[in-house]
Amino acid sequence: MKRIAIGNTGLTVNKNGFGALPIQRVTMKEAVYLLQKAYDNGIDFYDTARFYTDSEVKIGEALSDRRDKIVIASKTGATTVEEFWKDLHTTLTNLKTDYLDLYQFHNPDYCPKPDDNAGLYDAIKVAQRQGKVRFIGISNHRKWVAEEAIESGLYATLQYPFSYLSDDRDLALVEATRQKGMGFICMKSLAGGLITDSALAYAFLDQYDHALPIWGIQRESELDEFLSYQTKAPVMNAERWKKVEEERKSLSGDFCRGCGYCMPCTVGIQINDCNRMSLFLRRAPLSVYLTEEWAEKMKVIEQCVDCGVCKQRCPYGLDIPNLLKRNYEDFKDFWNNKK
Repeated sequence: MKRIAIGNTGLTVNKNGFGALPIQRVTMKEAVYLLQKAYDNGIDFYDTARFYTDSEVKIGEALSDRRDKIVIASKTGATTVEEFWKDLHTTLTNLKTDYLDLYQFHNPDYCPKPDDNAGLYDAIKVAQRQGKVRFIGISNHRKWVAEEAIESGLYATLQYPFSYLSDDRDLALVEATRQKGMGFICMKSLAGGLITDSALAYAFLDQYDHALPIWGIQRESELDEFLSYQTKAPVMNAERWKKVEEERKSLSGDFCRGCGYCMPCTVGIQINDCNRMSLFLRRAPLSVYLTEEWAEKMKVIEQCVDCGVCKQRCPYGLDIPNLLKRNYEDFKDFWNNKK
């Protein structure tokens, strides 16, 4: 079972982290079972957020009696100091704890710093002095924010999307965290579901000894996959590198990562799924997506008024309305051929 240090924090954890966003989608009983099974098999880093509905509550229910044996990271999307303190109080209550090992700013569109107009960094430093926060981190999807956070020296950790689909600028960013002594927490290591070979994803990330992947888990079968890699870790070889190159070519360009920051849509389009339909159709059994239910969801794209709100929110700068239209046309072609 491989363990890694989280930057210069002094915290050492299992190489596998538990990404708790998906446990929103399962019952309390199912979530408690998964979280405790993960713990019983050596996983001791748990990532959640105030934004993830009842995810914090489920972690608190499952793991509060072993609090001193685990590392808990949560996040706040607060934009004001008042919201910050409200979020922190709620998070601590939900998790049944009086401190967080890591508290992260959740995808801000700028890099919070001391004495800026928002006052968020000053507030989190107060929380740290009070013992409610051990280490301060930032989670982001925007390269320039991530790069500024690394350069600032203000953060113990960076949480950022990273997988074998990442580009050279992302790779440079990962190396910069190493050089700065920052912990690097990898989110979206399965690219929002576009990567279907978890062994390949694991093997690629295992090359980065300071990187901590957090795997989004909501099913026992998913947990079992990653637990199996703890005793028999997959490694990169010629065959796997060949597949990486093939997937990089097929998934390059303006594809949606499914982060969901474009949501909600002003007319009700399920953007983060509809905008990846073309990829889903080519990477999963057609029977999963060529259904009446999906046809109805895709048809809502016809109501798009090109208001521009989703484009403004997208951390990757995608032209979402045009991507939606292209995905819809592709879906209709598959749908009509099915008929």
